[in-house]
Amino acid sequence: MKKFLVLLFFLSLSFGAFAQLSVGIRGGYSTSSYSYQPLASTRARTVEGVGSPTFAFVAEYFNSKNAGIELNIQQLTLGFRQLNANEQLNQTELTYLKMPLLASFFAGRSGRFQIKFGPHLGFLLQAKDISRQFDGLNPPELPTYGGSGDNPNRFMYGMTAGAGISKLFGKSTISGEVRFAYDFTNPEAQDRIYDMNSTNLEFTLAYLFRIREPKF
Repeated sequence: MKKFLVLLFFLSLSFGAFAQLSVGIRGGYSTSSYSYQPLASTRARTVEGVGSPTFAFVAEYFNSKNAGIELNIQQLTLGFRQLNANEQLNQTELTYLKMPLLASFFAGRSGRFQIKFGPHLGFLLQAKDISRQFDGLNPPELPTYGGSGDNPNRFMYGMTAGAGISKLFGKSTISGEVRFAYDFTNPEAQDRIYDMNSTNLEFTLAYLFRIREPKF
């Protein structure tokens, strides 16, 4: 994590010397989906995800007329809902501080179409078991992550991609975007299940204000 933050600092120095810089906020709604493999000898199973609001602080650099880089510092909640044959519910939510660093490319002037992609890192802020109504499945159900004896993996990493449209109003930019992320991290750190991964889909709006003019 420290190496990632140092890299971001030097990137900001190198780009900030000659690029356009805008800062702002992004907010919207996120849905997640989890799949897990209970045992090495079993197939992966998909469980229902959860939906929640998400928001982020955004810094966007453009170092050419149609390409740049974007950093988000985002609060994001992922989670799962698992039902048994008796319609009993287990639900867990995992809230992360997520930091996508995305290459950004756009076409257009005042109205722009934009695509973004790049890696993300994150840190688990809170794990909360909303409902635990059953246990003892065979193969095993997804375990708890918010209990006193739980020790989830606190780091996340994966890839994020997005597409959207934006409109310029003087120094202000308003944009709408859809993002998809695949997370390689398995939050399970106690070997209670064999493997686990997640995806999430975001629908967001952003407002950015230009604080440094480009020098093209």
